[in-house]
Formats: sequence, structure tokens, C-alpha cells
Amino acid sequence: MEQLLLLIFLPLIGAIITAFTGKSAKIASTIFAIASLGLALFIACNFIPNASTQFEANLPWISDLGIRFHAGIDGISTLVVLLTNLLVPIIILSSYKHEYKSPAAFYALILFMQSGLLLVFTAMDAFLFYIGWEAALIPIYFICAIWGGKDRIRINMKFFVYTIAGSLFMLMGIIYLYLQNPAHNFDLQAFYALNLSADQQGWIFWAFFIAFAIKMPVFPFHTWQPDTYTAAPTQGTMLLSGIMLKMGIYGAIRWLLPIVPHGVQEWGNLAIILSIIGIVYASLIAFTQKNAKRLVAYSSIAHVGLISAGIFALNPQGMQGAMVQMLSHGINVVGLFYVLDIIFSRVKTNKIEELGGIAKAAPQLAIVFLIIILGTVALPGTNGFIGEFLLLMGVYNYGIWAAAIAGLTIIFGAVYMLRMYQNVMLGETNSLTITFTDIKGTEKLVLYTICVLIIVLGIYPKPLLHLTEASVQHLLEQVNQKLKQ
Repeated sequence: MEQLLLLIFLPLIGAIITAFTGKSAKIASTIFAIASLGLALFIACNFIPNASTQFEANLPWISDLGIRFHAGIDGISTLVVLLTNLLVPIIILSSYKHEYKSPAAFYALILFMQSGLLLVFTAMDAFLFYIGWEAALIPIYFICAIWGGKDRIRINMKFFVYTIAGSLFMLMGIIYLYLQNPAHNFDLQAFYALNLSADQQGWIFWAFFIAFAIKMPVFPFHTWQPDTYTAAPTQGTMLLSGIMLKMGIYGAIRWLLPIVPHGVQEWGNLAIILSIIGIVYASLIAFTQKNAKRLVAYSSIAHVGLISAGIFALNPQGMQGAMVQMLSHGINVVGLFYVLDIIFSRVKTNKIEELGGIAKAAPQLAIVFLIIILGTVALPGTNGFIGEFLLLMGVYNYGIWAAAIAGLTIIFGAVYMLRMYQNVMLGETNSLTITFTDIKGTEKLVLYTICVLIIVLGIYPKPLLHLTEASVQHLLEQVNQKLKQ
């Protein structure tokens, strides 16, 4: 219990301390982020891969309303906890070349967001889950609003309205489930055990699905994403794309499928159709992008669409693929946005047509960028391959035509990502790129770490699959058992 409480609250303690460290905020936040990573690795190494919840904390909180501070870790949450604690120090290190105004507030908000995310990924109480869901939104709103680019206020307001609207739908669903629960508490297992009618499950499905679909995002709830990713500071974009969108994926797996399986059975086909439409739509839009950052943003929508389709296929391959791909996508997309940030810091543009020939001036950057892109397009031997392979297998088991269309994400992704790489890195240098300097210092540390993860997890993904297998199987058994009732 103590390890879990420390895992959740250590970043929050770090945020409070960092807020008062002034110019030493980078160092302070890095220390707390690395300490959190060490604790997460300790928990993962001591986790027994089975279906049980471990490192559990179940403490009284607001007893009159049946609210408890109930959190725990199983195979599903272990993976996203690892992802969160792995990416936060990488994101902080990636900011070392930047000088942000009010750095103490900037780094404190990152750590505060980390604490909220960990609360979401470990909560076993619906009220606690909702608190973490909202707590993670507050710091990213301020990060984007204060340190974002031009037109950030309008873009950020759209993002905020979208996410708050989705949260309100989810809150209504949580309150309704609480009222239907004879025990009058918000316990996750009690919600699993509720015997709701098909009509009840149908509307609760939409209350939760809209909130999760906005966060992922899934077509047509995605319109906030490209502008927000482009206008946010790079570290904010990394937090949004690398970790925050996983809240929606995790929420669908943990809260949606087991609570309303009949609702999923009724509306899951539509969710898969929307996900596949999103894959094709985002890929086609990515082809037309002239800004590399927006291209990566649309690429992310396409990849998340495949993850969403795999979840609602309701089979072990799709679910395991979704779990592994959450980790792989987070690592790859952070790497992509960091490379584009490095390019922007050198030449002050991410417009593809204005770049070219960077590989001649910066061969090390060209190599690591290529490795990250190959992971993104799921080349065998990289971390993206096993997840996308399992996802396509899961969707194929659902329907061959769905898999055929969903598989376009790999073909389209390879075309527009490699074309972008060719236009940005290869060819002749121009007046902008001729003085381009290669990566050094923390840039090397961050990018080499990401490349090592891409290769190691691609060659040997077995530990990740073993970690989640029992929990995924148990969750699907719960869903199938309720469907038979």
C-alpha cells in the first residue's frame, strides 16, 4: 500500500517543491521524475503477472457518500503506469534547451499532471477516477494557455470545452451507476456486478464513450486535436499525445467494457466503424499537410483509431495489441515531436517545403529520426510491429473487411511518414538548413533512449505481453460471462 501511495503522491509533492525552486526547477523536477520512474520500475519488477490487483490501497475518505481512496495495480494498469513514469523524465529532459518564462510553474504543472494521470490509471473507485480525470486536465490547460503559440487562447478554449463536455457526460453515467448500486458506493467491482437492462447499458455506454472518444480522440470527436497539438508547447504536445490520450483508451478497457457489456455489444459495431473511418480520414488528411507537426498529429489519430477498433473487437489479440500499442505509440510519438522541436529550434519552421538536406549537416539526427519513423510505421523488429500485428489480427477476427480497411493505416502511414522524412532530411541543403547543427547533450540522451526502447521492445516484446496477458484474459472473461446472463 505504501508503495502505491508514494507512487501517486510523489509527483504531487515534487510539484509543490518545484513550484518554489525558481531557476532550479529543471533539476528539481528531473530528480522527482527519475525517482518516480525508479519506484514504477520497482513495482513492475515485483508485480506478479496474474489477474489479481496488487499494491492495493483502500482507505476511508468520504464515508457518508460511500467514497473511498481505493487504488490498485493489475497487469493492465502496470503498463500505463510504466509509460507515464517513463515519459515524464524524457519530456522534462527534452525541455532543457528551452528557456520558459516562469520555469518553476511550468515544471510544477508537469509533475502535477503526472500525479493526476497516475490516479486515473490506478483508481478502483469511480469518484477517485473522476477526480484524477479532471486533475490531469487542469495543468495541461495552463501549460498550453500560457506557453503555447499564437492563437493559443482560442484553440485551448476549444480543447477545454470538448474535454469538459465529455467529462460531464461521464459524470452523469457515474452518478447513475452509484444510484443503481445497492451498496451506495463508487467501487469498481460493485459497478461490474450491477445487473442493468440493455436500455440502461446503452445510454451509459454513450455517456462513457463520448468522454473517452474525445480524449483519444476518435472520429468525429477529434477536431480539437490537430490545432491543440500544433499550438501547444512541444512538451505539452508530448504530454497530450504520449500519455493523456491513453486515459481514453485505458478508460474504455477498464470502465466501459466490463460495466456495460450489452451496451458494447449493441453499439460496439458503430464504435469500430467510427474508428476505421478515423483511420482512413486522418491518413488522407495527413497526406495533404504542409506542416510536419500537423502531419504527426493526424498520424496519431490514425494509429489511435486502430487501437480503438482493436478494443471493441472484444478478443484477446485486439486487447493485447491495444495494451502493447499504447506503450509503443507513446514512445514513438514523443520521439517524433521532439525531433520536430529540435528542427524548429534550429531553423524556426516545421514547414516541410522549406526544409531539406538536414541529413548532410546532422547525420546523427537523421539516423535516430529514421529509427523513430520505422517504429511508427511498424517495421518488423521495431516496437510498433507487434502491437499493430495483434491489433490487425484482433480486427480480422471481428471481420475481414474491417481488417482490410484498418490495415490501410500501415500502408498510408509508411507513405506519408517516409515522404515527409525524404523531404525534410534528404536532398540538397538550402539557405535555412546549410548551417544546421547536429544533436548534442540532452538531445542525444533523449533520442538515444527512445531509439533503444524502440529496438529492444521490438526484438523482445514478451515481457510486456506476459505482464498484461492474465489481466486481459480475466477482463474478457468477465465481459463474456455478463453477456451470457
